[in-house]
Amino acid sequence: MILFPAIDLKNGQCVRLEQGDMARATVFNLDPAAQAQSFAAQGFQYLHVVDLDGAFAGKPMNAQAVEAMLKVVSMPVQLGGGIRDLKTIEAWLSKGISRVIIGTAAVRDPALVKEAAKQFPGRVAVGLDARDGNVAVEGWAESSQVTALEIAQRFEDAGVAAIIFTDIARDGLLKGINWDATIALAEAISIPVIASGGLASIADVETLLSPRAKKLEGAIAGRALYDGRLDPAQALALIGAAKAA
Repeated sequence: MILFPAIDLKNGQCVRLEQGDMARATVFNLDPAAQAQSFAAQGFQYLHVVDLDGAFAGKPMNAQAVEAMLKVVSMPVQLGGGIRDLKTIEAWLSKGISRVIIGTAAVRDPALVKEAAKQFPGRVAVGLDARDGNVAVEGWAESSQVTALEIAQRFEDAGVAAIIFTDIARDGLLKGINWDATIALAEAISIPVIASGGLASIADVETLLSPRAKKLEGAIAGRALYDGRLDPAQALALIGAAKAA
């Protein structure tokens, strides 16, 4: 079970959005590399990074900040945002990114995901961000007509490493993860699912470790870590104790 601290990049800074709205961004750190180091020092094992500008532009926009992070931490980093062709996937993996997350292209170009997963086994994840059940694309600016489950099922036998499922309505609002929808998705597919959007407190970490969530690979924590509602030491100790048991 992995708790992924999140670094969302906008204009080279570390921010958190509310419900994916770029106009509702709070800057938490001007230096993303320092933030990555801080998470490493707290004992986290895996970093989740999103290039928000890239998600809107359809190409990497915060490459400098990502590369700076890769220089200062040794833990694996998964990266999403603006990754929409094989060339970009290859470039990031060769620079040291452990796993790329494909979002918009997974809806628009499923063949890309299948090809990438075949070429880079275990290093391609799919990001499914749902608003009212349907998946949103282009940095959440547009809604599609397909559900998260329909898209996840397309990749059942493709070798995708994980599905990162976000409930946009909860993202950045500290209302707690939508466990029912996330667990239902995890139980309907064989690909590991990572919960995202709204992790608010230690209670969410306890739910993550409960028997009903056993099919999940982990969860992503953002705003709750930045504003102190989630104590990293307490969260990681709980996870460590659960692993030891």
